[in-house]
Amino acid sequence: MERSMKELSKYRFETCKEDLYDAQLMLKNGRYKNALNRGYYAIFHAIRAVNALDGFDSSKHSGVIAHFNQTYVKTNIFPKEVSRMIREASENREKADYLDFFIASKDEAEKQVARAISFIEYIETYLIDNKILEIRGDKE
Repeated sequence: MERSMKELSKYRFETCKEDLYDAQLMLKNGRYKNALNRGYYAIFHAIRAVNALDGFDSSKHSGVIAHFNQTYVKTNIFPKEVSRMIREASENREKADYLDFFIASKDEAEKQVARAISFIEYIETYLIDNKILEIRGDKE
């Protein structure tokens, strides 16, 4: 069972990296609302990668986020700033996805992508430190 949770965590982390790549593509191509959406989902799937290690999932985004904050932020495994990153990313995604006539700016999209990159770096470090991911040799 432990092995399958590790595999699920790796799979979800790869999904978050794909979402980040898509966010960067959307930003580059001026699709700022889509960059906000994909940036949020990069963070969301990174959270789910960590939660998988607990065997936790939820059908609601709020449940996924609440578990992560309770288990990992309130216990100081991750700094409190990651909770702010999640909240800001979520608020941006909700505006982009649900507000009529919302126009996302390049600046907002750049911040969302940068937020996702920073968040994923925290998660990747955690997963490497806990022997879920291996250090990649492509930093030579």
